[in-house]
Amino acid sequence: MRQAGIAGSGGQPPPRRRHWVRPAIVWSYVALVGLGGLFLAPFLWALAASFKTNAAIYEYPPNFLPHPFHPENYRMALTVLPFWQFAWNTVVVTLSCVLGQLLTGSLVAYSFARLRWPGRDAWFVVLLGTMMLPPQVTMIPTFVGWTQLRAVTGVDWVDTYRPLIIPSYLGGSGVFIFLMRQFFKTLPVELEDAARMDGCSTWLTYWKVVLPLSRPVLATVAVLSFIAHWHDFLGPLIYLNSVDKYTIQIGLRMFQDINGSRMNLLMAASMIVLLPVLTLFFAAQRYLVKGIVLSGIKG
Repeated sequence: MRQAGIAGSGGQPPPRRRHWVRPAIVWSYVALVGLGGLFLAPFLWALAASFKTNAAIYEYPPNFLPHPFHPENYRMALTVLPFWQFAWNTVVVTLSCVLGQLLTGSLVAYSFARLRWPGRDAWFVVLLGTMMLPPQVTMIPTFVGWTQLRAVTGVDWVDTYRPLIIPSYLGGSGVFIFLMRQFFKTLPVELEDAARMDGCSTWLTYWKVVLPLSRPVLATVAVLSFIAHWHDFLGPLIYLNSVDKYTIQIGLRMFQDINGSRMNLLMAASMIVLLPVLTLFFAAQRYLVKGIVLSGIKG
């Protein structure tokens, strides 16, 4: 009887309430789509230009879609310079730097987040200060320091990959240490206490407990570090002199100097250089967003 009363006269169910979407939400999505298209337009133009002839890029009025289609631009772009040699050099430098920043950076971040030692908070303020210091300020003193090491060690440091790789194994970047430290502070202390009760040392607790739980922030640091070193131009420009040791960004600059008028081949080479970064970003996007969000929860 009660159900019948609720259903109303005639046994009909009550009408469903209509859920109206608020205009503010609609306009927010419209604005986001518009901004996304605005930021994506230069990339789409470069992608379309990589399949055009050089004359078609400069024609007026401009035609966004390539007609006819010229995929051979990519083959020609790979043969103008020793592209694969430059790419291999970049892979060696980038992966070495990413590994160094993950290992030593996470150690430093763990000591700031969990260990108690004299002057910890003061040194953390110093670390934050390094994040505010532009790299151009320390560029010349750092270069002079690497050149003076020859007199001490008897080994050439300039025109090698050592100045590009070794700093990553000396603590890494202050930004990445800060991100990992913030994430480590969100982990429950009880997990480490339980590990110590089971007989784990500080090193084993860090290696067996903390790092396996820190995959989001480690993936975030790995992706950001990969992007930074893959696109690094200033470091290789300063320290590398031999053409066979050039990285891919220096190779693109050489390409522009030699074939600057062939914009279609330059766009094709740029798309090839950008492909690994895009692939890595979309593959690790879930961990990247999660790591950045969780790193800012606790201070």
